[in-house]
Amino acid sequence: MSLVVEIQKKLGAFTLNAAFETDRGILGLLGASGCGKSMTLKCIAGVETPDSGHIELDGTVLFDAKAGINLPPQARQVGYLFQNNALFPNMTVRQNILCGLHREKSRIVREERLRTVLQLMQLEGLEKHRPHQLSGGQAQRTALARILVNEPRLLMLDEPFSALDSHLREKLQLELRRLLTDYGRDVILVTHSRDEAYHMCGQIAVMHQGSILTQQDTRALFANPISIHAAMLTGCKNIAGARRVGPYEVEVPEWGIRLKTACPVAPELKAVGIRAHSFRPEEEQNAAAVQWIGEMEEPFEWITEFRFVPQLAGTPAVWRRFSKNSSTEKYPNHLGVAPENILLLYQD
Repeated sequence: MSLVVEIQKKLGAFTLNAAFETDRGILGLLGASGCGKSMTLKCIAGVETPDSGHIELDGTVLFDAKAGINLPPQARQVGYLFQNNALFPNMTVRQNILCGLHREKSRIVREERLRTVLQLMQLEGLEKHRPHQLSGGQAQRTALARILVNEPRLLMLDEPFSALDSHLREKLQLELRRLLTDYGRDVILVTHSRDEAYHMCGQIAVMHQGSILTQQDTRALFANPISIHAAMLTGCKNIAGARRVGPYEVEVPEWGIRLKTACPVAPELKAVGIRAHSFRPEEEQNAAAVQWIGEMEEPFEWITEFRFVPQLAGTPAVWRRFSKNSSTEKYPNHLGVAPENILLLYQD
């Protein structure tokens, strides 16, 4: 493990109680706005001080309330990129990057590190450009270069794509993922976007109301989110209360149906989730009669809303998504779900 975090901090009615570990690669902190993601980064960086707990990076204790250890930010070797790149507009790319080395006195060392980070961030030839002459991607890479030139042991990115349009965001995600893989050290990426977390992160820690609900490999989390909030944050639109009626069977009173599951069902089950892409008219298992109530067209997909025939009045409609290129019937009388696509949720 590289980073160990176990901290508590009270801010009015809000309590941060974050506990997680990293082990190389990119860890995503995924959660809604106001859940404590940015505050967690600030505590790791030393910008904020926890009330209690422990933070350790590569065997070095950065903070320990009981031992009275609280290293200043400049001694932590942590790079922190805020949501705003905050490049100095009157400085060139070269000057902006060298601001990150203002404590390094050796001109030779400064020039060597500058050359290395320019190559890593693919900024060669742009050294004399000012921020207004850069594309969004070039500006972001310059801001990263200013941090990486100090050779931090940990890099933290706070919503790095939030100010970008969707086309540029997807392009830069691919670019930045490659650059961070080459960087080869621990990275924490804060985001509220499930797509961003899925694209960028090898592991995801789901945060809700100041606490980490679960930390899993990214694909494992989407396959089995465990909690209701984690399922919602990973994009599951269809969640309803459920109870165990057999080792591999649940009852969903709200929908008026029973479902067979691929995983064994524990007695403490709270709810089930079904992703909108999982409903198929040709699926014979867990098939149920449905009534269609609405549709919404996207560029490449259809989103349709339906209700199970025995579904309780006043309960939310169920979503189905499918590709426009699919040969599937748009409004079938029955829809089924494979047992392995039934998400079993045991926590709020």
